[in-house]
Amino acid sequence: MKWGILATGNIAKKFASTVQQMGAEGESLAAVGSRRAQAARDFAAEYGIPHAWASYEELAADPAVEAVYVATPNSLHYENVKLCLSGGKNVLCEKPFTLTAAQAEELYALAQRRGLFLMEAMWIDFLPLYAKLRELLAQGAIGELRRVTSQYGFVAQGARRERKFRSELGGGALLDIGIYNLAFLQMLLPPPIAVKTQEVHFTEYGTDDYSKLLLSYPGGCEAEVVQTIGRDLERSAVIEGTAGCVLLPDFQHAREMTVRTAEGDKTFRFPYDINGFEYQIREVSRCVRQGKTHSDLYSPDRSVALTRQMQEIRESWNMKFDGEE
Repeated sequence: MKWGILATGNIAKKFASTVQQMGAEGESLAAVGSRRAQAARDFAAEYGIPHAWASYEELAADPAVEAVYVATPNSLHYENVKLCLSGGKNVLCEKPFTLTAAQAEELYALAQRRGLFLMEAMWIDFLPLYAKLRELLAQGAIGELRRVTSQYGFVAQGARRERKFRSELGGGALLDIGIYNLAFLQMLLPPPIAVKTQEVHFTEYGTDDYSKLLLSYPGGCEAEVVQTIGRDLERSAVIEGTAGCVLLPDFQHAREMTVRTAEGDKTFRFPYDINGFEYQIREVSRCVRQGKTHSDLYSPDRSVALTRQMQEIRESWNMKFDGEE
């Protein structure tokens, strides 16, 4: 796959580095686009990219690009994805996909009409450990699920804090990292029947820097998740069942888990081939080769449902949607 990268921030650098290391698999970097010409040139020089464009429009029109990785701030995803699809490009868009479910549905419908591939970059869904976890749970390794807990937190300071929290950029802890907690639950459980905010705290920007959510599911299972960009928390998770539990010391990077049952503990380890991003990149390339417009593993339905869930939570907090059309 010949990739174009839209934007030049830290996450774009990680993506570019990953593609660089996948050359033997047929992945390559064809172009980069930025609203600042020098930023595009510097990025291209660092990663050996042949084309550096001073606008997103030029990137979307570049005939050398087969697929675009959208790595702009949250509030820009909708317009950037639409631009790339209109330019005939397959798209992998960084999470959160959009700020509203209506925007997400519109983009997936557009991709379908144009016969182009589109996916939210929920990279953790494609990690090898989670394929094994899903297999174990389907086999009833820990019985029926009764309770799931997960947490994720770090401290953002200085300019990074401003980027993470500005309302006009779609800021806040829920959209930035809470999405991983909710996507993790979505992998394991059916849609919740209720979502309750137990605690929430807002910043001077009017966006959330901490929240604790309680989700209730059919059959009596409950989940509690904590997300914060105000203090450091281990990215740990526990899945409790009627016959045991699964312990994940880092559910986001997901390279190790321990299954604890009456028979004892069994630890599974799944080291990455590169850094974890390679699995979603492979999925995009596989789907495009097969002429698919979406992934069956992380489908548009799941992406829209996750977007709607976060929208409803934020609406319950009376948050603004600066990115909504």
